[in-house]
Amino acid sequence: MRYCTQCILPDTRPGIRLDENGVCTACHGHRDKEERIDWPARAAAFDTLVAETKARATSYDCIVPVSGGKDSWYQIIMARKAGLNVLAVTWRTPARTAIGQRNLEAMIRNLAVDHIDYTIDPDVERRFMKAAYEERGTTGLPMHMALFAIPIRLGIQLRIPLILWGENPQLEYGGSELERLSDRLDADWLSKHGCLESTDADHWIGKEGLTAANMLAYRVPMDPEYEIRSVFLGAFFKWNSFKNTEVAQEYGFEYGKQDLKTGTWDFADIDCDFISLHHFLKWYKFGFTRAFDTLSVQIRYGMITRAEAIAEIAQRGVEIPEKDIAAFCKFQGQPESWFWEIAERFRNRDVWQWDGDVWRIPDFLIPEWSWK
Repeated sequence: MRYCTQCILPDTRPGIRLDENGVCTACHGHRDKEERIDWPARAAAFDTLVAETKARATSYDCIVPVSGGKDSWYQIIMARKAGLNVLAVTWRTPARTAIGQRNLEAMIRNLAVDHIDYTIDPDVERRFMKAAYEERGTTGLPMHMALFAIPIRLGIQLRIPLILWGENPQLEYGGSELERLSDRLDADWLSKHGCLESTDADHWIGKEGLTAANMLAYRVPMDPEYEIRSVFLGAFFKWNSFKNTEVAQEYGFEYGKQDLKTGTWDFADIDCDFISLHHFLKWYKFGFTRAFDTLSVQIRYGMITRAEAIAEIAQRGVEIPEKDIAAFCKFQGQPESWFWEIAERFRNRDVWQWDGDVWRIPDFLIPEWSWK
């Protein structure tokens, strides 16, 4: 493994490439945000998009996919400021947290927005999550398939011309130059970056008894008669998770240090008890944790130094989400040993080496790391 010389992301992270100076694509994305992107021109392009959208709309102008998190609030606030008539749409996680529920209710009330809370049969969710975890080593695949498919399907059925997503992950966390500068979340983006492991709804039919009817909510309509523009808000306005949180707080978004589930941001990833598992499994597959992501962003913002970030990783360790693993296994009706057996099956041998006693990552960022 090699690490960016400016932040602490490893080259094993999907989307990360290091240039001849050892600088990663995510740091280049931050450079683009600060030096290359003409944000006033992007804002003007958004105004044009709004005008085109309102000219096509016959009911709601746009769908904003929301979880109740700080970015959801920011997206709706920005859409409403632009004069868009918003329908907020949520895929309801089977493990929504209490703070997540409170924030979602406050968002609907305080931002005065119409909202659909889309619940999939929990037994279908359970079986799909089990199949995805056992076959692909990911608990988050059903979540991502649902949260992308549901707004697109509703947009087509209700003839809503625009879907307004949040950040462009390839600009914030690493992607090619073309991907970093794009504003589109389209079928090509979903196939490459949607965390779907190159699968679609049809792939999972027959597994754990799942039927075509069970998978309707996860299916993205192909070649629809009605065209929808699906874009990242972060392609038009400079994205900053800390500033987004401050904006959301002005309208009633809440969080606290006790809500921290993974990484270093106590205002993020707090809506679902299972999201920490999605991030934790990066340790087995890619040899890094959620804290590598969030601390690297903080480095780029100038909030901490690279040395301080490395010291914090050393102090935090792996941070196993034991309570969330127990909750997931209870939801699945499986012993916790089942979770660990599957995780071990997906340990990446290109990253990890067995030394006869423990698994280690050669040339790990922190030489004194305890591997036991």
